Amino acid sequence: MKNKTFTRAMRAVLCAAAVAALLPGTAASQSVWRPDKLVELIVPTSTGGNNDRMVRLVQKILQDRKLVTMPVLVLNKAGGNQHLAVVYLDQHAADPHYVMMTNPTIFTNELNGISKQSYTHLTPLALMIVESNAFTVGADSPLKNMRDVMARLKADPNSLSFCMPARGGVTHIALAAAVKAAGLDPKRLKIVVFKTSGESITAIAGGHVDVMVSSLASVMGVAQSGKARVLGIAAKERRGGGGASIPTLREQGINTDAVASWRGLSGAPGLTPQQVAFWDETLERVFDSEDWKAYREKNNLPPQHLRSRDFAQYLQGEYETTKVMMAEIGLAK
Repeated sequence: MKNKTFTRAMRAVLCAAAVAALLPGTAASQSVWRPDKLVELIVPTSTGGNNDRMVRLVQKILQDRKLVTMPVLVLNKAGGNQHLAVVYLDQHAADPHYVMMTNPTIFTNELNGISKQSYTHLTPLALMIVESNAFTVGADSPLKNMRDVMARLKADPNSLSFCMPARGGVTHIALAAAVKAAGLDPKRLKIVVFKTSGESITAIAGGHVDVMVSSLASVMGVAQSGKARVLGIAAKERRGGGGASIPTLREQGINTDAVASWRGLSGAPGLTPQQVAFWDETLERVFDSEDWKAYREKNNLPPQHLRSRDFAQYLQGEYETTKVMMAEIGLAK
């Protein structure tokens, strides 16, 4: 009799558990998602640059630490000022196996009419890097600090030339914000565009262009070699390591640190909460790894990481700032 009673009780428990597993919203029904095929990490620029190096390090950490058990491929999808990569990602809507490196170009492409797709179309996954924009001159330049730069521009807006990778990009906006903070008109600046940092460095070292505007990481090597000098960075505080001696713009009386050269990772549109949750946990483990720490320290990067929800809020704020500044320099459509 006791055995029959126990058997009936067990059947009741098992039946209840089975029903619960089928009910929406229960823990059992919320399956944990993991990649079950090849993962593609998409770089919207060519091989060899800062974007490419960052993504290849993510690939290495994912594989070395077995954070993803499926193969991980890096795909460089350059073209259209990074727009081709966005189109490619969009072709894989709702597929969490495709992850793209994103940066402020996704804002500027929309605002200047290159792309009709908003940054909100993608699924934000993680903020991985926030780089400071730096203002650099050749070693023999008569400009000693950013005060000298602004004094020259006040005397004659066309007396200095500035080189950068693109008009309307984050470096152009950083320059415009600094000039505006000094009470000057950013629309009157003399801008020279070079495709690579190497070309810009050659130009300032040879005295062909006065000031280079770029990410700090792009010029740290040449500055440490003595071939160039970094006059200042657009940041709330000084960087550590080799960047500790470089003053911020605010320290030099230019009250701005607007618009950073951030880099993050985004997924295709239409990902589920379970898929986003996997990348939340996984990319945080990438950020916390010793390899990533060494990468940050080598490039004087602050330890700034945001998971998907906070990254979405960060993007909203950066987009609004970028929109205002692009209107100021006459490049928003």
